[in-house]
Amino acid sequence: MKKILTIAMLVVLGITTSQAQKTIKKAKTTTTKVAGAGMVFDNDTIDYGTIAHNADGNREFVFTNNGKKPLIITSTQGSCGCTVPTSPKEPIAPGKKGVIGVKYATDRVGQFTKAVTVTSNAEGQPTKILTIKGTVLAEDAAKN
Repeated sequence: MKKILTIAMLVVLGITTSQAQKTIKKAKTTTTKVAGAGMVFDNDTIDYGTIAHNADGNREFVFTNNGKKPLIITSTQGSCGCTVPTSPKEPIAPGKKGVIGVKYATDRVGQFTKAVTVTSNAEGQPTKILTIKGTVLAEDAAKN
């Protein structure tokens, strides 16, 4: 009887501990407010995966202004002419979301990894590097 009770207590303790760790991880991932403008991306890498030749190359990076002042995106620049970013022209209010659009030229066959540099008035990190990656199949391979 003591063994069963001991095992049951260990199981309850293990479950409680694992749930506490999940709670701690969630607390760490929440965004903290900054005094000025802030910029926190949902994801700083977009993986296109394997896509067909001339497929839709449009994707979006979503971000939130976690600051107490409006966020102003001053520029977005692709690492080459095949990566064309777009950004909001209006300031992003505190707590609001914004989108950096990216269009990759999928007429270029093969594997790719490209960078998009975002410049803003974000406190602590005025320049942010975002990444897109994937593989564009040859036209013949996409038909099979």
